[in-house]
Amino acid sequence: MDSGNLAWSVAATALVLFMTPGVAFFYGGLVKAKSVVSMMMMSFGALGLVSVLWILYGFNMSAVESPLSFAGNPFSDFGLGGLDDNGLVGATYGATFAIITVALISGAIADRAKFGAWMIFAGVWATVVYFPVAAWVWGGGWAMSLGETFGFSTSVIDYAGGTAVHINAGAAALALALVLGKRIGFQKGITKPHNVPLVMLGAAILWFGWFGFNAGAEGTFGLLGTEDSSVGLIIINTLGATAAAIIGWLVVEKLKDGKATSVGAASGAVAGLVAITPSCANLTPGWALLLGVVTGAVCALAIELKWKLGYDDSLDVVGIHLVGGLIGTIYLGFFATETGLFVGGNYEQLVLQVIAAVGVLVYSFVVAWIIGFAIEKTIGFRIKNEDELAGVDSTVHGEEGYSLAEQS
Repeated sequence: MDSGNLAWSVAATALVLFMTPGVAFFYGGLVKAKSVVSMMMMSFGALGLVSVLWILYGFNMSAVESPLSFAGNPFSDFGLGGLDDNGLVGATYGATFAIITVALISGAIADRAKFGAWMIFAGVWATVVYFPVAAWVWGGGWAMSLGETFGFSTSVIDYAGGTAVHINAGAAALALALVLGKRIGFQKGITKPHNVPLVMLGAAILWFGWFGFNAGAEGTFGLLGTEDSSVGLIIINTLGATAAAIIGWLVVEKLKDGKATSVGAASGAVAGLVAITPSCANLTPGWALLLGVVTGAVCALAIELKWKLGYDDSLDVVGIHLVGGLIGTIYLGFFATETGLFVGGNYEQLVLQVIAAVGVLVYSFVVAWIIGFAIEKTIGFRIKNEDELAGVDSTVHGEEGYSLAEQS
């Protein structure tokens, strides 16, 4: 990498790392006041644990030599002692994706999960799901090679993680929500966000960091300043689709509930960011705007499914990340530049996008359910009912998010 590519790669890595504290703020503001420490700690716990695992063996597992391989050899360069400087930059950038993917799952089990159990789940799930899926999608695995396998003229498109990050995390979140069961008193309106400004701050940090999330690979691959760079398209789509999703969400919210809310605006922004993640480099700006509007509107409706179907996805990880990831991934089958069904291509892109999305969804859901169920039946994943009523912050962490009493 030249100095410009190197500088952007380091900056993008920092931006994506900052997104995980953004998730902590976003999720922390959405829960009740006596759960905010627990909620934010699950993100910071993932940051600590997944970073270590990625350096030890996760990066090694994220690339394969054959599409038939499940994952790379975790011991091929244990501790990353054999990488040169450029390789270490790329490895660090990849670590930030692994971290935030795990952190996203935690929103589905707010208010009722043991921290130790969560950490065990995070480590095992990262090892047997995220690291291999990263290899499937980006490291030469079956999804990346699916077009060649079928003899198609195109391949699966997932520029920054529609399948590997959002569908992956959303499916695991649904599995954990089912394993842990419903919160006490589960019904519509069970809790309101205790700190709306914190939610807005978290969404703002996420949008800020997402420019590194989507455009960061341009530096890592040494594309900046070359004719192969698409960084301009990526950043305008990251802006446009997100902005349009806010509008789509707020319109639906206004029609459905009579008011457009700031939490709705923040949620719409996140939904738009999720959808544009896989497609940021393969849509013209106009099609990206349409994707944003559609995703914002659909996700605003999808978050209602938990009340109708009876699964307690506390902070709408399923409704935003799973649904938004599916929309963004499959949308490419219709509108991807030159290969989408409606813009000069044929059915091939759509077939590939659907297979990759469904494959990752099913695998992540099944494995997450098995891991979560095993933890619940051994050491227990869910806190006791009386601890949930007392507040998970004080019972699990011995802390309070806000100390309002006069200090002596």
